[in-house]
Amino acid sequence: MPESEAHDTGGHGAHRRPPTRAERWQAARRSPFLPATVLVFIIAVVAGLFAWSYTYAFSDPVPHRVPVAVVAPHGTARGAAFLAGMEKALNASLDVHGYPDYAQARNAVEEQTVFAIFDVRQERTVTMDVSSASGASVAQVLEQAAPVVGQKVGTDVTVRDIKPNQRGDPRGLAIFYIALAAVVLGFVGAIQMNVHAKELTPGQRIVFTVAYSLLGAFTIAAVVDWLLHAVDLPFVSAWLTLALTMFAAGMVFLMFAVLIGRWAIIPTWGLMVLIGNPSSGGAVSWPLLPPLLGAVGRWLPTGAAISAIHTEVYFTGRLHAFPFLVLAGWALVASTVFWLFKHRHPGYRSAVERSE
Repeated sequence: MPESEAHDTGGHGAHRRPPTRAERWQAARRSPFLPATVLVFIIAVVAGLFAWSYTYAFSDPVPHRVPVAVVAPHGTARGAAFLAGMEKALNASLDVHGYPDYAQARNAVEEQTVFAIFDVRQERTVTMDVSSASGASVAQVLEQAAPVVGQKVGTDVTVRDIKPNQRGDPRGLAIFYIALAAVVLGFVGAIQMNVHAKELTPGQRIVFTVAYSLLGAFTIAAVVDWLLHAVDLPFVSAWLTLALTMFAAGMVFLMFAVLIGRWAIIPTWGLMVLIGNPSSGGAVSWPLLPPLLGAVGRWLPTGAAISAIHTEVYFTGRLHAFPFLVLAGWALVASTVFWLFKHRHPGYRSAVERSE
């Protein structure tokens, strides 16, 4: 055998040729070290973004635009001075809506158009009615500023909470927690289905997503209402809203799974947790959030779920369609995309192989 052939074939103890750059790259791609290394850097970046987003939203909430009702906006001179003082104290963040009488102003609170009522019809007294149920953090900011401003302008201030939170949830955070639980468990459930039930067909996967959403939402509502008595929920409507939230979150993950494969957790986490939770208005009401977060949050599942359940609990009979349409929209779009690209899901390929 020629010496050159022995060198090429590795026969008789000859050295094999070194791998080419393309072969080394293919070997690296097949190695578990590449995705592990990528994950190290992704986790580090996400950790920083996570800390930034929550600190940015929650560390020092400042009022940006607080809608308030004013009864007889052209009332007394001291009333006008009090309103001007509140504007100054809150950095010109009041969005004043004038009403000719108290009944119309109170209706605006029930419609969730305003967060508080300033009654400035009396010469020496201003009555400020806050609604903790509309936003506990906003009510707290107003309650802290009003007595100080009243003292400066020589006006007595009477503060009343006309729609307080329920006794088991004085800070109004329980609804935020149950919406957060529904969102996180919604996409975590979809992830676990991918890991432990790979051979489900796309149709079967949707059915099981519906199943764990209904059962999981029932458990969340039952624990918070029946076991802990934290919030007296309108049970059926809150349960179904939480179920829709879980289903939407699960389908969002499945949508990303067929679009970008194994890295689907990154956009899902970013959308649902990194952006969705700080902007939801659950921990800090939207008038105190940075304007961009306050605007975006209502269009994301967490914010929509909080708004929907919050209205069901505290503003019965005054439901707004918007948050329910947002949740339904996410569920519908994600389900449609998943179904259109279902052939890219491992469950679809497994089903095809089993049928052959």
